[in-house]
Amino acid sequence: MSRIDRAFAAQRVRNGRVLVVYLCVGDPSLKGSLKCARAALEAGADVLELGVPFSDPTADGPAIARASERAIAAGSSLMRTLEVAAEIRKESDAPLVLFGYYNPILIHGEERTIRDARAAGVDALLVVDLPPEEGKILRDAADEAGIAIIPLLTPTSGAARIAAATARAKGFLYYVSVTGVTGKAGDEALSDAAVQARHLREASKLPVVVGFGIDGPHKARIATGLASGNGASQGADGIVVGTAVVKAIEAGRDDDSRVREVSRLVTSLRAALDES
Repeated sequence: MSRIDRAFAAQRVRNGRVLVVYLCVGDPSLKGSLKCARAALEAGADVLELGVPFSDPTADGPAIARASERAIAAGSSLMRTLEVAAEIRKESDAPLVLFGYYNPILIHGEERTIRDARAAGVDALLVVDLPPEEGKILRDAADEAGIAIIPLLTPTSGAARIAAATARAKGFLYYVSVTGVTGKAGDEALSDAAVQARHLREASKLPVVVGFGIDGPHKARIATGLASGNGASQGADGIVVGTAVVKAIEAGRDDDSRVREVSRLVTSLRAALDES
């Protein structure tokens, strides 16, 4: 089993849900990102999404866009993100997902990116703007290296799109709760996402996580079906929390306060996901 498979299997045994935490690497600094990543894992994150900063993050809301700007100004890049991944891998067996846009990968070289990601201990890539019909070189290299390419699906994804996106999928599926950018989703949208996550899991036989707009325990429980009390099969297998983490980092005065806030947020999410 891959590290990703083990993470989901472990939570299924516990009747819990997988917690995926996103950080924009380099915000506020490379060392600061590493400290916050360690804090998230210690507080109960199952998977880390390591965001590669990009100058035109079209899928991201204002908070993550600002984080990308700060990270780029601090010298972060695809290679610096992989260096942080390698440091985390030295001390943790948690799954690491490299999250970003296609342009930096294309410039670095698709096959080279996969080689460097594997060397850094990365388990999967999530390329926001890479449609399922594209990226054959990247996908072939990832398959050979044992690295998953995580597909994104949305409320507007039709049957044909879902089939194309999941045809070569491994690890898990990422379901976007809203037709918009990161950071916004109401209770109704997340309730709908919980239902769609169940359908996608049944169709694909892969775990499904819900992201975009989950900012605390209440919404975490809605997306995973825990709020309904109808059992483990009624919602997503896990959640992704990014904007709330980025805002906690942005509000911090120094690394110590940022670490405290990240730890506090992740601890509250972990507790919510562990309550059956």
